[in-house]
Amino acid sequence: MALRSAIINVMTQAADKAATRLIRDFGEVEQLQVSRKGPADFVSSADKRAEGILRDALSHARPEYGLLMEETGETRGSDPRHRWIVDPLDGTTNFLHGIPHFCISVALERDGEIVAGVIFDPLKNEMFWAERGLGAYVNDRRIRVSQRGRMADALFATGIPFLGIQDGAGHRKFLGQLGHVMAECSGVRRLGSAALDLAYVAAGRYDGYWENGLNAWDVAAGILIVREAGGQVTDIAGRRYKLDAPDICAGNDLLHQPLRNLLRKGEFPE
Repeated sequence: MALRSAIINVMTQAADKAATRLIRDFGEVEQLQVSRKGPADFVSSADKRAEGILRDALSHARPEYGLLMEETGETRGSDPRHRWIVDPLDGTTNFLHGIPHFCISVALERDGEIVAGVIFDPLKNEMFWAERGLGAYVNDRRIRVSQRGRMADALFATGIPFLGIQDGAGHRKFLGQLGHVMAECSGVRRLGSAALDLAYVAAGRYDGYWENGLNAWDVAAGILIVREAGGQVTDIAGRRYKLDAPDICAGNDLLHQPLRNLLRKGEFPE
């Protein structure tokens, strides 16, 4: 059985509290009051309630830490070295349509580096977590990225740009990327949660993943979980991934570069 540190216990317990409320709200999804933040970008009362629960739990445990949260933005703490990065509901559109694929993502940043991450899928009761240098786990089982090395056998995940997120050039760029990857692999999936896409790469379910135009809270926990599972996370150009990068590419050691090569060909067709 994996031994969880005090900080991982804080994070998993906070995620579990928020998940209890999310599950209740998911059962009443048709009654949720929904407001629009922007084109095709919905936020529900469930999202806000979950964020409040996470804020309270994390601030109670570590009151000096700062917070970066999807709905309420950044709150500076008295300790400038530490910051929680939180997405209370990744997969909001799935949630509001009654699709049972969404999660809570919590990361801890120390001196600009992610040192702990938790991604909790409450409906499947899968708690993905990692701490820097200590490996990656789902619940109490160690996970590793896949060992597939042939593109023809590989399954990839991505996120598809939608209304209001990217302009026409961004859509054309993605379609170029997708066309090159589709032609070489066994399949591409789009399930609607960037955090779970990264968790699935870490668990060896996907062989790689890419997406354009994400926010820090979408990926902060996932990048650490993938790396601790033995995978690579960079931007599409191959630079070590930073939270303000314009795009992300994750995968196992064997397929990460071949995937990047295909994506680059799609971006810059000859």
